[in-house]
Amino acid sequence: MSKHQDYVQKTEALVSPILQKYQYELVDVEFVKEAGSWHLRVYVDKEGGITIDDLTTVNHELSDQMDKEDFISESYILEVSSPGLLRPFKKPRDYLRNIGEDVEMKLFSPVTWEEKGKKYSDKEFVGILKEYREEDGTIVLAMDDREMEVQVKDIALIRKYITF
Repeated sequence: MSKHQDYVQKTEALVSPILQKYQYELVDVEFVKEAGSWHLRVYVDKEGGITIDDLTTVNHELSDQMDKEDFISESYILEVSSPGLLRPFKKPRDYLRNIGEDVEMKLFSPVTWEEKGKKYSDKEFVGILKEYREEDGTIVLAMDDREMEVQVKDIALIRKYITF
């Protein structure tokens, strides 16, 4: 495990009790370098949506814990944030939460299929997430008149599809 993966795991362990106390959900933690600065980002959500006040509370409590533990050797900026509407699905609960919702999906490699005697190939699809099977890592995407089964490992990006 890399040093930065260790930072992420330790941060998850520190923030989990805080989130449990308020019944919030940990969506993701990342430690990334952008524009020459390290950023420790903690993405938090809750049923009905997270508020600025919720994020501020978590930020203060986590910041205090991070100062006590002091396990990150680099200077960094702590950010506690909402994951946003268009966040990518990363965990099984993301898939389960979005069953029945419109999603956009991009695959690593194109899929070829035949329709009305014509061959098609594409790697970007929009449809309804009909099913997620955790046991074999498969989703079912319903599009107009057909369904498509895809292994999660073959998906480059999947997220809610929102039309404005």
